[in-house]
Order: sequence, then structure tokens, then C-alpha cells
Amino acid sequence: MSEPLWRPTDEQIQQTNMTAFMAAVEKQWGVGIADSDALYDFSIAERGKFWISVKDFAGIKAATWGERALVDGDKMPGAQWFPDARLNFAENLLGRRDGADAMVFWGEDKVKRRLSFQGLYDQVSVLSQALRDMGVGPGDRVAGYLPNMPETIVAMLAAASLGAVWSSCSPDFGVTGVLDRFGQIEPKVVFSGDGYHYNGKRHDSLAKIADIIAGLPSVEAVVIVPYGDGHGDGGVPDIAPVTAAFPGAVLLDDFTAGFEPGDMDFPQFPFDHPLYILFTSGTTGAPKCIVHSAGGALLKHASEHRLHCDIRENDRVFFFTTCGWMMWNWLASVLATGATLLLYDGSPFYPSPDQLFDFADAEGATLFGTSAKFIDAIAKAGLAPAETHGLGPLRMLCSTGSTLAPEGFDYVYENVKKDVHLVSFSGGTDIMGCFCGGDPTKPVWRGEIQTRMLGVAVDVFDADGKPVRGEKGELVCTKAFPSMPVRFWGDDDGSRYHAAYFEAYEGVWTHGDYVEITEHGGMIIHGRSDATLNPGGVRIGTAEIYRQVEKLADVIEAIVIGQEWENDVRVVLFVVLRDDLELTDALSDMIKDQVRANCTPRHVPKVIIQVADIPRTKSGKITELAVRDIVHGREVKNADVLANPEALELYRDLPQLRA
Repeated sequence: MSEPLWRPTDEQIQQTNMTAFMAAVEKQWGVGIADSDALYDFSIAERGKFWISVKDFAGIKAATWGERALVDGDKMPGAQWFPDARLNFAENLLGRRDGADAMVFWGEDKVKRRLSFQGLYDQVSVLSQALRDMGVGPGDRVAGYLPNMPETIVAMLAAASLGAVWSSCSPDFGVTGVLDRFGQIEPKVVFSGDGYHYNGKRHDSLAKIADIIAGLPSVEAVVIVPYGDGHGDGGVPDIAPVTAAFPGAVLLDDFTAGFEPGDMDFPQFPFDHPLYILFTSGTTGAPKCIVHSAGGALLKHASEHRLHCDIRENDRVFFFTTCGWMMWNWLASVLATGATLLLYDGSPFYPSPDQLFDFADAEGATLFGTSAKFIDAIAKAGLAPAETHGLGPLRMLCSTGSTLAPEGFDYVYENVKKDVHLVSFSGGTDIMGCFCGGDPTKPVWRGEIQTRMLGVAVDVFDADGKPVRGEKGELVCTKAFPSMPVRFWGDDDGSRYHAAYFEAYEGVWTHGDYVEITEHGGMIIHGRSDATLNPGGVRIGTAEIYRQVEKLADVIEAIVIGQEWENDVRVVLFVVLRDDLELTDALSDMIKDQVRANCTPRHVPKVIIQVADIPRTKSGKITELAVRDIVHGREVKNADVLANPEALELYRDLPQLRA
């Protein structure tokens, strides 16, 4: 395509935070920054100066920043950011205290609530006092088994204000999945919801949390947070199932009774003080417990929110997420900009497929964040929000979780909003942020992520470890950045951390994505490199096949793997078909022709099999590696982390794969 799908006007460019930041950098350091490409070059060549400018531009509060921005910057891992700084994460998210909305919450069509910035501050103040009173302090772990509701963010901020470490799982996780995570980190306090709604049905959490607590001997307090749907006698839930397992369990209001809101005293901690423990999906082994720092989160999220997403004070920011996905942590940090969080919990398609757009319209969302899978689903359902919703304030639509196909770009501009800035971005739990994403000063090209993220030295290496352009290779990062993990929990000698990212190229972060950098300076993600197909020794990204197969109206979704076969690898495609269709030879041939015509003969699946469901993680990502293990007769570890683990059985001992 010779023309971009969207291009910002000169006026829009001048109004962006990115433009204002470039001017600030020029003034602060006496350098010339002609455009965002020059800013990126500066951010890599002068990393210390760049991150100083970010914290100054964002107004990040600290008792002191010290004189040193970066020590041992050539080490990865091992670099130290702002080693003399002292700050408090919660203080930076609670800077605004007025009556405007801090958070608006919809729990499907069952619950609607809102909380002001002053109300948020007061609730955090009270809960922080209650936690301190029971002995919670720096380094203690506080865990949440909670829906995506305001009280979850209140609990996180109260813990962070004391220097405690927050970790959370969404309530759709099973008991084993939660214990695989919380069991490793030994929390002192656990917050749990009493239940939640999904697809119009209420799901109880009390029986599960009772079983979870029974497996966590470290727990000293259990706090039950009512969902707010009036479930229980007089709207108060009966927590007897929990008190039977843990007699001291209490409701949130009882836990905070006797404490009054007031000005908070924010103790100051080092830049790399632990803030969060996030978990990998755990589909190929025990979930890794990734420790992230308060300073790293503040700096990385400030750059992504203010610069790449152009979030401003009084904006209204929505992102569809659960508390088991890093996008929840990313969303929470938006409070530091003075913007409002729009929190949604439940099915995105209940009570109607328009539900999220109804929410965005009613609350004037300026940023709408979702997954590529959601965009694909509403496209196949024939939704046209541009015809049914105003979406006037909406400036940016963000997509992540998996690769947004070029056809997804087309759909957004044709059916959602013509003048929206569409941002596809990619990163991960590992860095609690993005490697590549949006740039409000640049055009949007079909099928491309716009840019590499500022301050992150992203490159693409070929099989020989040499940088390439316009070719597919490994996504790497060649220099340290602030939101790298502090460590893995329980990894005292750092060996697991090193093995996860630095074994392929010493001193270079290898992320595990198969990507290319385009002629526009953008990026295309071709899939996970550990799920890359290798028929005949030629590397093929799975995203290339998905793009072609899912163009076909009869195919709802697909998953592709490489099966070891006759001393080679053959491509096997599993498809979920619409309605009651059956996979015929004619449809199989159509699929193969589609792939052959738009990819290469090596991409064409040798075997195509119809399935009723595709296993995916709680955050919606399909699990190619788990399917590959099942097909090869290997054990799938931690299947409990899947949203639908029963789907794995659909792939076991298939006769079509024995011939």
C-alpha cells in the first residue's frame, strides 16, 4: 500500500505530548530533535539523559533522585538506574485529590459505580492504615484474587504505599493455578472478591478462596471484598465458607473499621524496590515469578502513557483486561497522568456484542484498548460501531495480546472510526510494558506496529546474531532499560533469569518473538519464535498462516503447529468453523489455496483438522506450545492456567496425525 491508513494533521502533531517532550529535551540538553526518529536515536545514545527527561516531563515525585541516572549501563543484566533515588509508587498515582472521576466501573450490566480522586485517596489512606496496623511492611507480599474493580486498585495502592509487594490473579483461575503462583511468593495478606459475573451468570469465589487459603500457610489475614451486586443477606455476603478455613477472615469494611481517612505519610524507597510480582503463563512449566521495581514501572509507564499513547490529564482511558494480565498493572499506572480509568469486568459480549462500545460511548473514552482477538471477533460478527455509536472523544484505539492482522486494521478504519489513531503494540509481562507501539506524530501503515519504544534498544538478529532490516529474525534488546525485572522470585543466584533471556546472545535480551523491522521503521510480529515452524529447515512465523486462514468467512479461528514427522516437520492446522459446518475436502483445498497464493508452498498445511475449541490462556492467547506437546504425547504442565484446559483433550491421539 502506497498510502497510510491514517496520518495525523499538523495541528494534531503540535498538540501531542510527544511534540512537547521533544521541545523539553532540546531545551534541557541543548540538542536538536527534529522528529520522533531523532528522539528515538537520542533515547538510545543518551539513555541516562532520556530517562531524566521522562521523569521531569511526567513530574514523577521523589524525595531525591540523586546525581546518578545510570551506573554500569553496559551491563545487561546488572545496570543500575537512579541508584540514589528514594520514591514511593503510590504517592505518584495519588497526586490528584478532587471530585472528578478517578475510576468508573461496570460489571457487565449488573454493577455500575464510580469513585472520585478524593474518594480514591481516602480509601487508600484507610486501607493503608489497616494493613500497617496488622504489621504489613516493606517487602511483605500482599495478594489479590479479585475482579477488575476499583477495590483491587485501592488494595494495590495501599500495599505499595507501605513498600509491600503486590501480586494478583483473576478469579477465573482455578485453585491449583492460584497456588502455583501465590504458593511460591508466600503472601502475608490475601484479598478476595466474594464472586463475579461472566456472561450474565454469577460465579462464587468463596469456596475457591477457602481452598486456596488452606494451601497458603504464610497467610495472616484474609479480606473479602464484596462485588457490589447485592448478593447475600441485605447485600452483605455470607463469608462462612472462608471463615471455616480461616477463622480470622473479615469483610473489607470490618477490616478498615476504626480508621479515618487523612493525609498519607509516604515512606520513600529505592528505585529498584520491589513493587509487583507478575507471573508467566506457566503452560510449559511452573510459572516464573517476575519481580518488577517501583521506579521501573513509573518510568516505563510514564513514557508509554504520556508519549506513545498521548494520554493527558482528564482523558478517560479504557483497556479490557483482568487482574491476571500485565495490562491491568499498565492501566493502573494511568492514574499518574490525572486521567480517569474506565474499568470493565465480565464478558465483553454480554449482554450484547456492543457492550464495550456502549461503555466507551457512555463514559466518553478517549483511549479504547482491547485485544486483536476481540477485533477479529467483532469483525466476523459484522459489528459496525461507526454506525451505531458516536465515539466522538475517542482519539486512540489500542490492540495487543496477539498480532493484529492487516485486515484488522482495515476493519477498524472502515467500521469503528475513520479518524482514530490505531495503535498495535507488543511487549510482555517480562518488561511490564512494550518493545514496540504507537507514535501520535507518525502515520499508521496497514499491518505494521508504528515504532520501537523510546529508550528501548530494540533490534532484529538473524540466525548468526547479526542485525537485519526488512528480514525476519529474533526480537532482541541490546541495551539495559529501567523496567527489566529486578529478579525472579526464589532465583537467588540469577540462573533462571539469565537462562530466560540471555542464553542465546550474552549480554543481549532475547524476547522470543519472530519479527521484522519495516522500511517505515515500524515492526511486524510474525509469532513467537519458540512456536516458529521449520518445515524443511525454513523458519515460518505462525502469524502469516493465521492471517490467510482467518480471512475465510467459514473459519472462526485456527491454531497451527509443527509436527515432527519422518525426520522433518510438517505443518498441521486446526480450525474452528462457523455454525454447524463440517470440514470437507473442498474447504480444505480452499484453505490450502488461500495460504499457497498469499504465502509460499512451505506455509501450506499438510494436515488440516477440524476442532470444536482452541486452548488459550486466561489473557486470551492461544497456546501453540501446549497443543504441540499434546500432539507429541508430552505432558502439558500447569494446564490449570488455561481458560479452557478441557480443550486440550481434543488434540490427543488423533488418528489423522498418525498417517
